[in-house]
Formats: sequence, structure tokens, C-alpha cells
Amino acid sequence: MNIPMKVIGLLGGMSWESSAEYYRIINERVRARLGGLHSARCLMWSFDFAQIEALQQAGDWTSATERMIEAARRLERGGADFMAICTNTMHRMADEIQSAVDLPLLHIVDPTAQRIRDAGYRRIGLLGTAFTMEQAFYKERLRQMHGLEVLVPGDQDRGAIHRIIYQELVLGRVEPASRDVFRAAMQDLATRGAEAIILGCTEIMLLVSSEDSPLPLFDTTTIHAEAIADMAMA
Repeated sequence: MNIPMKVIGLLGGMSWESSAEYYRIINERVRARLGGLHSARCLMWSFDFAQIEALQQAGDWTSATERMIEAARRLERGGADFMAICTNTMHRMADEIQSAVDLPLLHIVDPTAQRIRDAGYRRIGLLGTAFTMEQAFYKERLRQMHGLEVLVPGDQDRGAIHRIIYQELVLGRVEPASRDVFRAAMQDLATRGAEAIILGCTEIMLLVSSEDSPLPLFDTTTIHAEAIADMAMA
């Protein structure tokens, strides 16, 4: 049976550890819905993350944006019907990428916020890279477009979380001591009144699960990947 599916364009490799999870989740979602040997039709541009990370740490977001746009154009030329950025942090330049190509962009915040609102939560803790937790691009979309109140960890916890992401998780290292750091940060968010927590970095799901949190968790990797698969099959 010929099942029509859109071609997915994935901007990945940031890091490949989480991009591999995207590929798995998308294809499991397609198989679960369509059955048999069905899998997703997709293209992925996978960056050398060392180059992207260097631009992030240097604060050279202009060059990083140029590289993201170039990659999006490659997906467009390759025949993708829509695209998704397989990382939270690089949604910093989502608007610029969307403006540079004709492909629709499925923003990671939107399906995540919809899940949160459907569950009845409004006051949300946010974990992610320092860029995601501290800069406005992510929090303001949650607030202005989806009406959510956003809490982030304190300075010390933010620094520790950022270090764990870049020095461990993107390298595929899962350390029990680092899980304890996340558990303490999540407990602090709960104490401050958060109703649920967004895992706002696509690698965090490699380290923590619902068993580690006093609050419901919303894993952006899984939510985004499932939404991508649903959009491809719509």
C-alpha cells in the first residue's frame, strides 16, 4: 500500500547523540501508526558540532546563523517538505532560518507548550543550556505565544547544568553524580512553585527520567520528534 508522507528535513548533529534519538523516535512513531515496514521519509544535515559549539561559546551567533541557513537551504534543495531543528539552543535563530527558506519550520517550543497546556499546567521550570535558560528567545516564546510562566534554576545550578551538557552529555557520558545535580535543581524548582519541568535540551533525556523528578517532565526531544512524525503523516 502506498502511504503518502511528507519528506522531513532535519537540522541535526547538535549533538549527534540526541539526533540519533530523533531518528529513532520519528521512525518508531511512523511504524506504530502505519505498521509493517513503514518508516519516515527524511533528510538530515548533520553538523560537525565542534564547529557549532565554538561559535556558541564565542558568542558569534551571526556566523552560527549563516551556517544554519546554509544547511536549511541544502534541505530545501534536497526535496524536504518541511524542516525541524533537532536542538533547543539553536532555535535562537529560528526566525532567521524560517525567513531564508520556503519550507515550514516546526518549532520545538510549540508542540511542547501545547502538551503542557493540555495537561493543565501554567507555571513551568526550564532546564537547558545557559543560552536557553538565560536568553530571551525560548522563554519569551513560551510566555508570549503560549501564556506560560517560566522559572529557571539559580546561578549555581545553571552553571552546573550547562557544564554537564557540554562536557558530558554531548559526549555520550552519563554520570550518576550529574543526575544528582539535576535532581537537586528540579527539587528547587518544585519548591519555588513550578508545576512541571521542561527538559529544554535534547540531551537531558539521556540522563534523567520521570523517576528523578518530583514534578511531571516534558521531554522536548520526544515531544518534538513525535510532532515531526505526525506532521509528516498528516
